Amino acid sequence: MPYITDAPPSRTRKSAVCIVSGGLDSICTAAHLKEEGYTIYMLTFVYGQRARHEVQAAKQFARILNTDDHRIIDIAFMKEIYGRTNALTDATQNLPEHFDYSIVVPLRNAVFITIASAWAMSIGAELVAYGAHTGDERYPDCRAGFIKSITKTLNLAEADGIRLGIRRKITVWSPAVNGIDKSDLLSKGYRILGDKIFDTWSCYSDGVKDKGKNRMHCGKCESCINRKIAISKVCIEDKTSYAN
Repeated sequence: MPYITDAPPSRTRKSAVCIVSGGLDSICTAAHLKEEGYTIYMLTFVYGQRARHEVQAAKQFARILNTDDHRIIDIAFMKEIYGRTNALTDATQNLPEHFDYSIVVPLRNAVFITIASAWAMSIGAELVAYGAHTGDERYPDCRAGFIKSITKTLNLAEADGIRLGIRRKITVWSPAVNGIDKSDLLSKGYRILGDKIFDTWSCYSDGVKDKGKNRMHCGKCESCINRKIAISKVCIEDKTSYAN
């Protein structure tokens, strides 16, 4: 496990709290920021998702990226609050092969970003990052307008602390802000991590085990399909194990 410290980072260093699921987009985002010179503080949420294996992938990449801290936050009570609203937390629903609103978890990124920003302001990090890219425009909480708005709101919530120099103003950022699409993001991550990138977990389910008990992506949910397309576009051999 990474060494955990509650001491604020030096204000002379660039520091980022990265919201990381263990999936392709969030891992590539964290790797990109690491290469850009940021000290990485990683945050992973257990929110009642069906894809619990993604948390194990996040743990693995926290070690690979040598993060200064990796916190796994259990908010699994959200599954009860969400009820039947979405297929990512409700296992009774089928996972779609193409985008529909059943895979939009209500305010998920808003909840994650708020908690991540509270941590960022507590440790003096100036950036809160998550893996939304330009292909995620279908999700309201991945759009540039949302990012701009929540950045303003969160800083207003600590306006006095910021004015007094007790808190540090934060910026919420995602690759979408810089016009980066999924394939571009994958290219950046692959250049940094190489074949380790195939250990990320994209599947909306918890996967399928083969006879040797190895866990495979289902290969047919919307996220698995998007993963296949992105890898194909950058012309690298896909070494992900798929059941379909």
